[in-house]
Amino acid sequence: MSRTPLDTVEHAAATPDVELPWAELGLKKDEYERVVEILGRRPTGAELAMYSVMWSEHCSYKSSKVHLRQFGEKAPESDALLVGIGENAGVVDVGQGYAVTFKVESHNHPSYVEPYQGAATGVGGIVRDIIAMGARPVAVVDPLRFGAADHPDTKRVLPGVVAGIGGYGNCLGLPNIGGEVVFDACYQGNPLVNAGAIGVMRHEDIHLAKASGAGNKVILYGARTGGDGIGGASILASETFDDAKPSKRPAVQVGDPFQEKLLIECTLEAFKEKLVVGIQDLGAAGLSCATSELASNGSGGMRVTLDDVPLRDSTLSPEEILMSESQERMCAVVEPGKVERFLEICEKWDVIATVIGEVTDGDRLEIYWHGGKIVDVDPRTVAHEGPVYERPYARPSWQDELQADDANKLPRPATSDELKDQVLKLVGSPNQASKKWITSQYDHFVQGNTVLAQPEDSGMIRIDEETGLGVALATDGNGRYAKLDPYHGAQLALAEAYRNVATTGAKPLAVSDCLNFGSPEDPAVMWQFAEAVRGLADACQQLGTPVTGGNVSLYNQTGEAAIHPTPVVAVLGVIDDVARRTPVAFQEEGQLLYLLGDTREEFSGSAWSQVIHDHLGGLPPKVDLERERLLAEILISASRDGMIDSAHDLSDGGLIQAVVESALLGDKGARLVVPDGLDAFTFLFSESAGRAVVAVPRSEELRFTDMCGARGLPATRIGVVDGDAVEIQGEFSLPLAELRETHEATIPALLA
Repeated sequence: MSRTPLDTVEHAAATPDVELPWAELGLKKDEYERVVEILGRRPTGAELAMYSVMWSEHCSYKSSKVHLRQFGEKAPESDALLVGIGENAGVVDVGQGYAVTFKVESHNHPSYVEPYQGAATGVGGIVRDIIAMGARPVAVVDPLRFGAADHPDTKRVLPGVVAGIGGYGNCLGLPNIGGEVVFDACYQGNPLVNAGAIGVMRHEDIHLAKASGAGNKVILYGARTGGDGIGGASILASETFDDAKPSKRPAVQVGDPFQEKLLIECTLEAFKEKLVVGIQDLGAAGLSCATSELASNGSGGMRVTLDDVPLRDSTLSPEEILMSESQERMCAVVEPGKVERFLEICEKWDVIATVIGEVTDGDRLEIYWHGGKIVDVDPRTVAHEGPVYERPYARPSWQDELQADDANKLPRPATSDELKDQVLKLVGSPNQASKKWITSQYDHFVQGNTVLAQPEDSGMIRIDEETGLGVALATDGNGRYAKLDPYHGAQLALAEAYRNVATTGAKPLAVSDCLNFGSPEDPAVMWQFAEAVRGLADACQQLGTPVTGGNVSLYNQTGEAAIHPTPVVAVLGVIDDVARRTPVAFQEEGQLLYLLGDTREEFSGSAWSQVIHDHLGGLPPKVDLERERLLAEILISASRDGMIDSAHDLSDGGLIQAVVESALLGDKGARLVVPDGLDAFTFLFSESAGRAVVAVPRSEELRFTDMCGARGLPATRIGVVDGDAVEIQGEFSLPLAELRETHEATIPALLA
């Protein structure tokens, strides 16, 4: 794109008829015309580069922001919320002077093109968001979705993604404590690689992305800028895929976790010495984003000399430097008197650092190259005043027919042997089988503060050794439920993550989300998105859990085939003392098993309907948010007061899946009795929400049941922890050895 003579602002004003490749950079004709209107002239090549990446779907949220406003408009009152939507990550107060920042983002398209680097740099990017808030990263999570488990391309994508997550996270020394792995043919050409991270700091250490104070210096530090990732996520994530597109490989960033580890320590030391006024990581849109957002959020303008940017490739044009998404880079605003000390710290950690500009008392972002001014813009127009689309949306013509195709009419097992056979098929199916082959590639316990990790209901990290204060994080989402009903499907995702946090004994506080959908240019997809956001905003308001931030990933489709709408919801909770946590595994024989909540004939969208009948239709389970809140309160109280020794939420696969997982983890069997009013099939496979199974010591039974009765929560005694099999009285018995072999053999066999 570089031109001769240099395409300066002056040159652009004098040559209005020069054709620029706006369409190749992803801008629509009317968007380009809007840029010309804003500037009062044609843009320079460098300005065009900045607007194209910053106005991309991935960076500007131009199709989604009209709906995302609901998260602010419907936000519940929360004493815990310290920093909300709009910053690099949300921040909540967890007590004792500690603040926790957390966020989930997507790296879907890059991970399909180049699985290892796409996933690795997804981890790196979300960790830098956490650092930029002033926090030390303490853990990561990774909700993943792949195509059909037996599809050849899944064998290409999954191992690369898993290796990238493990390779980057393990090298950073961050424990991987949670996430999901889901297989479905709808994700065949569009795997979902969502990455989340948690960081811890004191209240006074919170930092924001703003450039204030005329004369303060802008310092770019970290890795050199290269040709990898030019356009990167900002362009890759703003279009659909029609094939593997090997030509897109250069757009995928290349990560160096050891460089990022140095960057973390360097940044935290600079924070500790209070050297930084404002800070921004270089993620999607690279320098275009960092400079325009810092200037836009600050009180002045900014002047940058692009010649001073350290390069890996001296042939890069200014446009390429501005668009590059090379990893492990950050931008800090530092007072002149503190620059020398800042650079000393960078040198100590072997981190390249260069002053590339300064904050001005004006209101313009000016960028120079070879002595010429190549950018002169109002930074707000780049960072925050991009296009806003009210995309047309309409309920799909096929939605009524899909919802009418109820799974309750599907043939059910007629004999005990059929029931037993279907249990084995369920627990050995790819989605319900053990993910140990995957999770064993991640380090769960580095740093020594991991209290719970996969396959627990939520990960848990201790953040204060003396008091035992800790936080829990769970991520959940069910694309099948959301396909059937996006409004309630999003609420079920929130309810499950909320329940998973409470099951461990932690109190849910706040939400981050990663909203994965197809093309916003399809009215049916846009309807799914609008309904999911509305459902999530309504549910967060009712549960009192504000959305602190998140990510929207659109264009997840191949040709005309979109993925299932997949809102992934992360819920963060706090626990006063991690020693009082509740694990999933059965702990002691003789303990009594209680089913909490109501069980109904709800099989549409269920694991049973998928595994046994390959069916998707009907309406998902009903959502009762007040019941979810009550169940959470009971689980938290019972955990704190020592009334239960294990607990597991009921979700995919129903009661039998939960009991099998608890039995295998604890290596202790269970004898179950079908309660009055239920048949064995419904008892085992229903996916009614708002339920959990708990193991109660006999000495605590009366106290526990009295509490449930007084609060109005149904609690039904269904059995006892006992033996070396899972037995359903009057139906069948399955030895733990057989269940373990079935549960653990599936994934290794598929990926062999």
